Amino acid sequence: MVQNADAVIYTAREVVTLDPARPTAQAVAVLGDRIHAAGTLSEVTAALDGHPYRVDDRYSGHVIVPGFIAQHDHPILAALTMASVILSIEDWVLPGGTVPAVRDKADFIARLTEAVSAAPTADEPILTWGYHPSFYGRLTRSDLDAISTQQPILAWARSCHEMVLNSAALARGGVTADTVAGFSDTAQEQSNFDEGRFWEQGFFAVLPNIGSMVASPERLRAGLELSRDYMRAKGITIGNEPGGILSKQVQDGVNAVFGAADMPFRWSFMADGKSLIAAQPDDARVIADTEALAGWYGGMTSLAPKQIKLFADGAIYSQLMQVRDPFLDGHKGEWMMDLDQFQRAFRVYWDAGYQLHVHVNGDAGLDRVLDTLETNLRRTPRDDHRTTIVHFAVSGADQVLRIRDLGAIVSANPYYVAALADNYGEVGLGPDRADNMVRLGDVEAAGISWSLHSDMPMAPCDPLFLMWCAVNRVTSSGRVAGPAQRVSAETALRGVTINAAYSLKLEHEIGSIEPGKRANLTILGDNPLTVDPEKIRDIAVIGTVMEGRDFPAQSDRRKASLDMPRNPEASQEFAVAALDHAMRVAHGHEGN
Repeated sequence: MVQNADAVIYTAREVVTLDPARPTAQAVAVLGDRIHAAGTLSEVTAALDGHPYRVDDRYSGHVIVPGFIAQHDHPILAALTMASVILSIEDWVLPGGTVPAVRDKADFIARLTEAVSAAPTADEPILTWGYHPSFYGRLTRSDLDAISTQQPILAWARSCHEMVLNSAALARGGVTADTVAGFSDTAQEQSNFDEGRFWEQGFFAVLPNIGSMVASPERLRAGLELSRDYMRAKGITIGNEPGGILSKQVQDGVNAVFGAADMPFRWSFMADGKSLIAAQPDDARVIADTEALAGWYGGMTSLAPKQIKLFADGAIYSQLMQVRDPFLDGHKGEWMMDLDQFQRAFRVYWDAGYQLHVHVNGDAGLDRVLDTLETNLRRTPRDDHRTTIVHFAVSGADQVLRIRDLGAIVSANPYYVAALADNYGEVGLGPDRADNMVRLGDVEAAGISWSLHSDMPMAPCDPLFLMWCAVNRVTSSGRVAGPAQRVSAETALRGVTINAAYSLKLEHEIGSIEPGKRANLTILGDNPLTVDPEKIRDIAVIGTVMEGRDFPAQSDRRKASLDMPRNPEASQEFAVAALDHAMRVAHGHEGN
């Protein structure tokens, strides 16, 4: 027992513990940074065995649940998008107010025009994020020039794979037809100078020219602060980025905000195996290079030990996943790692005892992942490997059984159904595949451990909203897509708490309210297990307790003091490194 510190007993209308031995309680005793007991007030008082305590009744009318876990999110990508002019396919409920969804292209143009007019200076670059061509139609340079030919405008697509620049932005970046002609063959094929459009390799090629307009140190600082406050307001107590940063300069900038002593949640980073394996031809050096990254973190940030992120196929928002049956329009998906590199990376990290988290969105992509997993299991059997199928967009019922038989687990993004099923049923996938995306009902029935993530900013980092998506599967038009794939509220709560902890090998530390675990609690205005399922996303987050420290959801937060580069050369280097990382975690194709 911790000495020389008073315990705190939090009382509540109800405590949902997710502890099988004591599913509900009325009070939680916290001693230092740990949970000491849960039960009735008299039971937890007795459990303190005479240790000094105080009773905190501020949550007596509320519901306490285990602290929410942001299992898979991207701080830099979120920071850069959240610090932009958000004009997207969905509402974004931010600390400063709600940004409503864009209705159509005309609405996008009108709202972007208003943002440009409101700029404090006539030459300040305007970055907007969220435009989706499948929803609103093609966007080109001429559309943006109609708003302004003097103000640089950069329109970052919702997929984060593409950017459209107006003439002023091209000029500011020194991007000319000759510039594009100097790109690699693939980058030229994925650029359209006349339309101001750059995607995939073309986007990477143009980064050195436009980086400072997109990812300045000041923009990153503001975005990180906004992301921090947003996540706190959503009840987050711990988070993780798979595919962590490989620029020390950029990591230092992130640490200045996310590593600060008064951060309301801890954040870990999982190394990017794709980049590490590509940079090191010597298998024996790969693990040493990976483990050396641990020294880059400090304070409230850390490297997730012996866990690695790999990539299979392309992203869902750009419909570049690899599918068994063709897309409706005949376009092809993309592989994010060549097969030989994927197999090499899997083998190297498997043999070193790492847990592998693999980004995969299509059923053909999933076949590749499961084939590789099976090969390694036969070659070198491992118990409790917890290979994690990440995103899990399009899959077959047969693959669910194979996931179970191979001992893998699933980390799913349920927002794909809500946001994309209607549109993708008509464009790309067809109704059956679109409606059965993220088939968690089948996964649950098969007895596979599964968790939920947002991949922020691919979905809002809002665990209650993710629960709502998984429980209801209501699309943007209001219909239910794939009703057989709905799950219960209790299993959805487990998906953002104890199962998310299990996927990060932290289930002995966090994820449920049990004696000895970290005192991570999220306080809610109502019980997500008993409210009308359609109202789960409307439950208020009152605050959090993180390792014994109280964080009200709406409290003011200090501004971080970042030691950011101030000379133009260093700022440009920083900007390109930050944007390069943001792009890689969004898709990371070979040769990037």
